[in-house]
Amino acid sequence: MPEVEPKSSLANEYKIYYGYLVVAASFIIMVVIWAAYYSFGVFFKPLITEFGWSRATTAGAFSLSAIINGLLAIVMGKLTDKFGSRIVMTICAILLCLGFTLMSRIQHVWQLYLFYGIIVGVGMSGSFVPLMSTVVRWFVQKRNMMTGVIAAGIGIGTLIGPPAAQQFIAHYSWRTSYVIIGCIVLFVVVPVARIIKRDPAEVGQRVDGQGNIGKQPLTKNAIISLSFNEAILTTQFWLVFSIFFSLGFCIFAVIVHITPHAIELGTSATAAANILATVGGLGVVGRIAMGRMADNLGSKKGFVIGLILVSIALVGLVSAKMLWLIFILAGIFGLAYGTCVSTQSPLVAELFGLDSHGAILGFLSFGFTSGGAVGPWLSGIIFDLAGGYPLAFLMCTGVSLTALILTAFLKPQKI
Repeated sequence: MPEVEPKSSLANEYKIYYGYLVVAASFIIMVVIWAAYYSFGVFFKPLITEFGWSRATTAGAFSLSAIINGLLAIVMGKLTDKFGSRIVMTICAILLCLGFTLMSRIQHVWQLYLFYGIIVGVGMSGSFVPLMSTVVRWFVQKRNMMTGVIAAGIGIGTLIGPPAAQQFIAHYSWRTSYVIIGCIVLFVVVPVARIIKRDPAEVGQRVDGQGNIGKQPLTKNAIISLSFNEAILTTQFWLVFSIFFSLGFCIFAVIVHITPHAIELGTSATAAANILATVGGLGVVGRIAMGRMADNLGSKKGFVIGLILVSIALVGLVSAKMLWLIFILAGIFGLAYGTCVSTQSPLVAELFGLDSHGAILGFLSFGFTSGGAVGPWLSGIIFDLAGGYPLAFLMCTGVSLTALILTAFLKPQKI
């Protein structure tokens, strides 16, 4: 039987593997979307000043968007499996532009919750799972590093978004700034999303660029690819859900409370803020460098190393009182965070296959965001009762060690 002629594409024209273009486009989208989303804090004071709302009321809109983001990631994952991420990303970009633009017109608190909490929340639900689910279809040998590059876009967006928004507000107004941000999202994400293809077969290539299109033989490491309905009936699925819940619990507990913990120990507010910046900066390094390491060791081993580093950082935070030590632990935690995030999507592909990867990853990511909602809240309660953070960090250590133990039971279902 003659080999299928490769389709004409940008990749074939320039003699490069199209998967790298998919990664580059996904990275750009991540940077722009998360830069826009995390600029909310810069608009916090202008909103409170103009409308007189309480901090809890204003922050509640962001919390609502995070909840909707996590819930609808399941739906976006299923839509990605069916239609591909290009269509999903285009729809989400339009929703984000609509939500940000409508924010420039708000007069009442219910509008804040509708425009930002709901519309922006729905748009953000297509910002992580569709792109992560797509890239694992393009790479096997470099899967962890490539997902790490895309995930690094979140960190870069977090670093550049708030300062850029502050400049917009300083030169214009907060209302005009929201229009500008909405337009940037629309006019960058929609055209860039057109570069993204569902899988190598769509451009006549094979995974990892190994020749032209054609059916590749199964190897001894090939795994059974489960449907979403089959996956949720397995014990392993709920083990992963529990592990991701635990990871989100610990990560968000530290991100929310490490700055006030340092201030409680007598650190200045500026130095305490730099601790969080250290977490973010090393998180970017971890996503890429540790992701490359996980390609050599395997997704599961890379994820386990991340959890070990999380546990080490948490154990240290229980008793750390000196600023230099807290900075070191923050750096370790950042590397751990980046490692775990870059290996999440490849780990799901390794355990459940690719047929329903988007839907499965979406549901498991909801476990991560659910843990992220519970961890900071419960840590705050413990602080209120104990008058300090050591017990809260000790609790998080127990949660991370439990997740580490559960990883021992994860095994790909080989053909």
